[in-house]
Amino acid sequence: MKKTTLVALLLLSTQCFANSIKDSLNNIESEWASIYYSKSNSNKSRAYNHLLDKIIALSKQHTDNAELIFWQAVVKATNADHQDALAALNSVKDARKLLAKAIEINPKTMNGSAYVTLGTLYYMVPKWPIAFGDEQTAQKMLAIALQINPNGIDSNYFYGKFLLSQNKSDEAAKYFERAVKAPARNEQLYADSQLKTEASLALKNAKEQKVGTSKNLFLSLFSSATLK
Repeated sequence: MKKTTLVALLLLSTQCFANSIKDSLNNIESEWASIYYSKSNSNKSRAYNHLLDKIIALSKQHTDNAELIFWQAVVKATNADHQDALAALNSVKDARKLLAKAIEINPKTMNGSAYVTLGTLYYMVPKWPIAFGDEQTAQKMLAIALQINPNGIDSNYFYGKFLLSQNKSDEAAKYFERAVKAPARNEQLYADSQLKTEASLALKNAKEQKVGTSKNLFLSLFSSATLK
């Protein structure tokens, strides 16, 4: 076999591998969004566990893939809302470890969404000694996400949610506006449209200075990559 032919085959194989992973990640994201936004609460935990099993199986084929590790964390964290207190606490702790691992492998995992998710966890979960809640760390993580993806839907929306929880309505409104104006992705129109709707509502509340007090884990969370 000629050297040029071998190189071409290797490049083609690499491209096919990349496309396969990208398609898998898109499917995972779509299924997660369908569970989060569409299914009734009585069916969500079972659906999350089924999705988690699929992600873990895929991760065994692609070890140390930061995006797959990220999605394990997201599924565990969002499923925590449908578990008893002890199980939920274990889930969010697992999610934090997985997010830290994903960031260690690739700090820009999912275009900064690993930092968005981690920051959101830090300010939504209870503080020590119950859990690891820390508002200063949360702000640091969310700020890093904005540096990575300043025009993202999720990076702006969740930074705005954090500011709103700190009674900084005027400042929060600026980030909600950016989230509303951010472009939705063609391959994930449903999920992005749902989050943009949440951002519009949050913007309205911020302008009316209605500060949300809910501490539900990942309220209206969409922590996936968005376009710059």
